[in-house]
Amino acid sequence: MDITLPILILAIPITMFLVLGIGGVKMSKKMAGILGIIGMGTTATIAYTVAITYFFSGDANFIIDGVRQQYQVFDFTWLSFTDTLVVKLGFLLDPISAMMLVVITTISFMVHLYSWGYMEGEQGFQRYYAFLSLFSFSMLGLVVATNIFQMYIFWELVGVSSYLLIGFYYKLPSAVSASKKAFIVTRFADLGFLIGILLLSFYTDTFNFMDLTSNPERVLASTGGASFMGASVLTWAMVLIFTGGMGKSAMMPLHIWLPDAMEGPTPVSALIHAATMVVAGVYLVARMFPVYCVVDAAMTFICCVGAITAFYAAVVACAQIDIKRILAFSTISQIAFMMVSLGVAYDKPIEGVHYSGLGYMAGMFHLFTHAMFKALLFLGAGALIHAVHSNNYTAMGGLRKYMPITHWTFLIGCLAIAGIWPFAGFFSKDEMLAAMFARHWFWGAWMTMVAGLTAFYMFRMYFLVFWWEENPHYKEHKPHDAPWQMSVPLLFLAAVSCVCGWALPFGELVTWNGEPYHIHIEWVKVAIPSILTACVAIALAYVMYHKKNDLPTKVKNFWPTLWTAANRRFYWDEIYMFITHKIIFNIICKSIAWFDRHVIDATMDGFAKITQKASYAIRGMQAGTIQAYVAWYLAGAVALAAITWICLI
Repeated sequence: MDITLPILILAIPITMFLVLGIGGVKMSKKMAGILGIIGMGTTATIAYTVAITYFFSGDANFIIDGVRQQYQVFDFTWLSFTDTLVVKLGFLLDPISAMMLVVITTISFMVHLYSWGYMEGEQGFQRYYAFLSLFSFSMLGLVVATNIFQMYIFWELVGVSSYLLIGFYYKLPSAVSASKKAFIVTRFADLGFLIGILLLSFYTDTFNFMDLTSNPERVLASTGGASFMGASVLTWAMVLIFTGGMGKSAMMPLHIWLPDAMEGPTPVSALIHAATMVVAGVYLVARMFPVYCVVDAAMTFICCVGAITAFYAAVVACAQIDIKRILAFSTISQIAFMMVSLGVAYDKPIEGVHYSGLGYMAGMFHLFTHAMFKALLFLGAGALIHAVHSNNYTAMGGLRKYMPITHWTFLIGCLAIAGIWPFAGFFSKDEMLAAMFARHWFWGAWMTMVAGLTAFYMFRMYFLVFWWEENPHYKEHKPHDAPWQMSVPLLFLAAVSCVCGWALPFGELVTWNGEPYHIHIEWVKVAIPSILTACVAIALAYVMYHKKNDLPTKVKNFWPTLWTAANRRFYWDEIYMFITHKIIFNIICKSIAWFDRHVIDATMDGFAKITQKASYAIRGMQAGTIQAYVAWYLAGAVALAAITWICLI
């Protein structure tokens, strides 16, 4: 493949960032918006061309004997410290990177177009489009990285981009606080990621993904059986690397930043949740999947973290009022679903059936479908907020009559995420549940319950927004559908959410080992029970929230403690505040500050005082008179002579 197109995929977004960031103040808002949209549209077109070429051209570089290959389009040395410690920058094409090129550029282009209408009239419009381009560039560079250190560089750029966009409304204290919270929490996670990278590369002498994943048994052998605190070094390395993914993908207990990230503009939320920052953790595990497969403890850890996080986030979403925060916790739960799917993936036959990494394929499939319907839901939420000027469903109700396009597209998104046939989420969720049941009935049953909760809280929000009693403020300000710049992305994403599940042969394109896998629905064991679970949950939401009644209040009063705890996110923010302020700041930091002032500073001050007093005592030696100098010279000569005489004796 000619390297021109891959280079342009990275070059166009970073060029747009520089042009809009430096020259945006000299442009009109319209010009800045057009440039940003054209730039990302061109990038999306090129990305589609590269992905289609990789998947369907039949080039011997890409597929050999029916197996899709990893292909380094280019890979040049950037920093060389030693023969083995070399940092390279390159462009890696394989099934998941090609798939992610499509996901990122599609969602980013939709967000660019949508923002032209949503952000109209906002101050910093040009700056906003510059930051969008930087965010897209960072994520594109992350997914095509040829080595784990290049991924880490772009990983940090993603963090910087999220900080800039979450804090876009920098005059609002809540936005500034949310951006700092996201940046700080993910930095702690990324420290673990960096330590894991250094551990892994120290033993394997490479950062390169192809070297690491082509022979995971060699990676395991390279550690020489070294261990620490009862776990192998490779286990520690892979768990620490996963810690970085936990931070980016908001897994417990590093999830606290994501709900507050809603302080940024709503299109930014769609980009973060659907195609960029939050899915980076899932992509990291998928990229290192062959190595994780030889570390059973790390895979179990991923499963447990994902299962707990998925359930927690689903329960919290059931008690939220802000529609963006409901969607935020929905994202946490769905990303955790993907993590569990990766954690149960395997390539060994069970009961004579070879599933060929079913969980891996299913997790990537759900990443793809989730990106489409979650972007649809966030952009739909943006249209609602644009119409009623509030994030809370208490300011909504009965909007189906006023906003038909938003209503129908939002309903499609809800059906897709609930896993109702034939929408996209059904097919990817079915494959994930099949992989979980194949591994152990517990994982399948637990995640089926989470899927039921997902259907409940999504349709709770749907009925409260579109069917509940109309808000009386509609008489003063009549809501209406968004302008075409916002409606076109909604219609496009709704259409994709309807067809991409059954029309896309995903299993034949994206698998862990490059071998095609034919997706088949296990109706009796998985599909029908999951659909029935979702339908029961939707029916319950219908009874409680279809029209105004006192049933929700009765349920709340029946479990007041549980409802309050879920509404307050089970007090995780309070726990963090207690640990940081009461323990770290008041006890640890104050003790360190006392030691710094009274021991370290006092010691240095003592040296200074001794030096000062000594200087006063001997200053007569430098009086500036010839007599004094001669006297000291003679005294020194006599002392030297005496010492020499004593030594000779």
